[in-house]
Amino acid sequence: MDTPNTAPLAGIKVLDLSRLLPGPLGAQYLADLGADVIKIEETQAGDYAPPALRAVCNRNKRGLRLDLKHPDGQAALATLARDADVLIESFRPGVTTRLKADYDTLSRHNPRLVYCSITGYGQDGPLAQAAGHDLNYAAYAGVADQMGCGPDQPALSNLPVADILGGSLTAVMGILAALVDAQRTGRGRYVDIAIADGLLAGAVVPLATLNAHGDTRPAGGDTLSGALACYGQYRTQDGRYLAVAALEPKFWDTLCQRLGRQDLLALHRDEDAARQAWARAELQELFAQRPLAHWLHVLDGADCCVAPVLKLAESLAHPHFTARGMVHAARHAEYGAGAQVGSPVRMSGFQFAIARQAPLPGEHTPQILREAGYDEAAIASLSARGVAC
Repeated sequence: MDTPNTAPLAGIKVLDLSRLLPGPLGAQYLADLGADVIKIEETQAGDYAPPALRAVCNRNKRGLRLDLKHPDGQAALATLARDADVLIESFRPGVTTRLKADYDTLSRHNPRLVYCSITGYGQDGPLAQAAGHDLNYAAYAGVADQMGCGPDQPALSNLPVADILGGSLTAVMGILAALVDAQRTGRGRYVDIAIADGLLAGAVVPLATLNAHGDTRPAGGDTLSGALACYGQYRTQDGRYLAVAALEPKFWDTLCQRLGRQDLLALHRDEDAARQAWARAELQELFAQRPLAHWLHVLDGADCCVAPVLKLAESLAHPHFTARGMVHAARHAEYGAGAQVGSPVRMSGFQFAIARQAPLPGEHTPQILREAGYDEAAIASLSARGVAC
């Protein structure tokens, strides 16, 4: 029988040296599942993510500041690593070696340490030292080419798919696999996560098209990107959109019957581009005649895979997500009030909660150092010299 509200990662200690989005969000996923995550920032700029982003990527962590360029700061990190299960960092390749914070150094103190490096292009290869952001990784991985309404209309997503899919989620997958192995063998592993690799590995739909036809279709021209009238977004009279995803015949049939457009039934997944364009134009003309609320009423109860395209604020207020416990109101003493999205992982015997808001830089430094064995005089010395604050 499950023990009520037992966090699956309780007892796992994570040192999070990463910044901005991919690493901090991945570490937050672990914190949400019960890991004790310590966010370690340098004593100067630290994690320079905007406050609003810090607030939603660093909850359930504690905060520590260390000067890893100072020998005593390096020694403090080594001390923390002796009792840690996981370390996450996102420096460019080679930086941790100069800081004596690399896997070879720290694993000598703790052979069971799982050490995860998250970079744009990995620890080796021609692009290893190249700077980049989400769009660059998507461009190299052949994914940016597939995003848009057509070859001359590339799209930018406000959801950074490379950082999150290729970085955060891929890192968590590697970390959890290595943790299982470390508990079994007593030996940790070095986990090399390249964001571009992770995104490339997720490009399975265009890869299937490439394998089947010898090339990918241009943006807006594949099954899930605009080639079919039964799968797309349609503008309504009031400037809102309906998401139509009637890929299976039964859903398309239901949609056409409910709309009174039986003449479109035979054009469900017709491979003729001209006929698909005509069907798409017919649906667009129809939906443009009435506001979104009208079409939601017409399609109410129809099992046809049609949904309103909600704005994020509407999603957060939607009864489904509130019933699922996905929306939490939060107020941070420094960063202000705002919504938080809960952990998407639900499992028996565990209830997600926000135990603490995102830490301020160094908010828990004395507490963490005490736990690591430093006495008050040593902590005061580190603080006075700006090594730990």
